Amino acid sequence: MRILLFTGKGGVGKSTVAAGTAALAAAAGHRTLVLSTDAAHSLGDAFGVELGAEATEVAERLFVQQVDAQLRFEQSWAEVQGYLMSVLDVAGVDPVAAEELTVVPGAEEVLALLELRLHALSGEWDVIVVDCAPTAETLRLLALPEALGWYMQRIFPTQQRVVRALRPVLSRAAGVPMPGGSVFEAVERLHAELGEVHALLSGPEASVRIVLTPEHVVLAEARRSHTSLSLFGYRVDGVVANRVFPAGGADEWRARWVAAQDDVLGEVAESFAGLPLWRSEYLPTEPVGVAALTEVAAGLYDGADPLAVPTGDGPFRVTRDTGGAVLHLALPNVQRADVDLVRHHDELVVTVGSYRRLLTLPAGLARLRVAGARVEDGELRVRFREPSGDRTGGRAGATAGQER
Repeated sequence: MRILLFTGKGGVGKSTVAAGTAALAAAAGHRTLVLSTDAAHSLGDAFGVELGAEATEVAERLFVQQVDAQLRFEQSWAEVQGYLMSVLDVAGVDPVAAEELTVVPGAEEVLALLELRLHALSGEWDVIVVDCAPTAETLRLLALPEALGWYMQRIFPTQQRVVRALRPVLSRAAGVPMPGGSVFEAVERLHAELGEVHALLSGPEASVRIVLTPEHVVLAEARRSHTSLSLFGYRVDGVVANRVFPAGGADEWRARWVAAQDDVLGEVAESFAGLPLWRSEYLPTEPVGVAALTEVAAGLYDGADPLAVPTGDGPFRVTRDTGGAVLHLALPNVQRADVDLVRHHDELVVTVGSYRRLLTLPAGLARLRVAGARVEDGELRVRFREPSGDRTGGRAGATAGQER
């Protein structure tokens, strides 16, 4: 099963590109589902049909779904929300206000990914295309499963034991209801499901495509997206340059736009060297409906297989040598000064700009010490060696770009 995610800055036309790619896949004989995690939900507008919470067949082998994030939220968060509302009720908070306060910002978009998990497990689809939220929301969404995993492994078990031991005392003394077993079970279930989503989206059959328009501001965000997606282990397999002005004609206004876009497209090619760069021209009319979207995608990929599985190594790999091992993490468009690296027990904390990833080291690396790190050829390389002296070595931090 092939999974394709499309993301990009708001307004670049990613929904149109995602819908067109799905339509082209269905036309080639693949049973295809395209769904949206974007709260704006423009897929129905792209296909020119009314969509509901269930997958709707809009053409042969082509199904479209606007995920009912509110329904998924109620199903996955109801027990936790109910407990939080009971606490606020004791505090005298108005029930309507309490309901609003117990909704985690961005949670609906995150829980929409659980719908992807269900569809992937069903075995019903050959291709699943995801129209993601704009870039910033997508990055927060895709980083959550791993971050939640860290919390669940280190903090959550202790909280469970403390609450279980103190529940009778605290409930009588403070009058505040303590969370029951069902609340902890709901959080554990959500963690497990999001972990499965992360495994799906970082697996070999899944990849992300970045959609942009030839503008400097949009390109800058696309570069950051590529770096951040790689940081969290997601493979980017191509870039779509959308709304490119066609060359030709004597119109000076358009000629200036063509020249300006050509400059940016040159930068795009340099920034994403080694990745396919597909171009879609600015159309005289908005493509709406299956036929129009299929035509747009056919022109975009120009005979290339839109479902081709990327080859080569993913963003994260480990190589061995005679002295130990080297951890490789792809970080395109990054200089060594942009990266901060700290070793903390069995974790490697990698910070790039405002994004931080906590990498739990494999057992084979956890026993080794960090001997040095550098950013080279678009990737972070961390050298690990056998501990020298006592067995407690290897716990010190290392900054990318420094070797020792």
